[in-house]
Amino acid sequence: MVISTALWSFALVVGLLTLTPGLDTALILRTSALGRRRRAWGVVLGIQTGTLLWGALTSLGVTALLTASHLAYTTLRWAGAAYLVWLGARMLRDTFRGVPARETGDPALLAGTDSVRGGWRQGTLTNLLNPKMGAFYVAVLPQFIPAGTGHFAMGLLLTTVHILIGLIWSAVLIGFARVLHGWLRKPRARRLLDRITGTVIAAFGIRLALSD
Repeated sequence: MVISTALWSFALVVGLLTLTPGLDTALILRTSALGRRRRAWGVVLGIQTGTLLWGALTSLGVTALLTASHLAYTTLRWAGAAYLVWLGARMLRDTFRGVPARETGDPALLAGTDSVRGGWRQGTLTNLLNPKMGAFYVAVLPQFIPAGTGHFAMGLLLTTVHILIGLIWSAVLIGFARVLHGWLRKPRARRLLDRITGTVIAAFGIRLALSD
């Protein structure tokens, strides 16, 4: 396999993965739809930071050790599941407690200014606490590294392709969320969005906890 073929093939695989609705999509849409555009881009950059770290660690062989160690993988899986369930449950609880719409959900998400830094922390933490990202890279990345190429350099190049696709798709999501911003000014609409997003996030956490 030549380098150009490896890049296009990997782009197809991660492109389909990126387009599949999931936790990242829910976080980006919610943050942006609430009018926090800078924070939404912070979430995007945080997610891609996590992707870069998983790609680099995989290229170095570190995540192979993680997947080989049942205890390490289980610990990270339960930590990630607990975080997601807490985040989703907090959002759902606040909508049923009658908390004003502008204050519902994760306090860290809506507190303070619309800053990139806060979103970056949330996006990075969410991505790094998802051990399935590491498992995916361990299973997939080596298959697209041509023989005779440097594993680390080629691994980072493939990871960069994944990040670029993620950034493009995130820009589409943020643009779409801006269309919904006017409708989401209504408290009932914001509560509905938080309930949907909270349910999705908590469900991902439960699924992660129950997965083998």
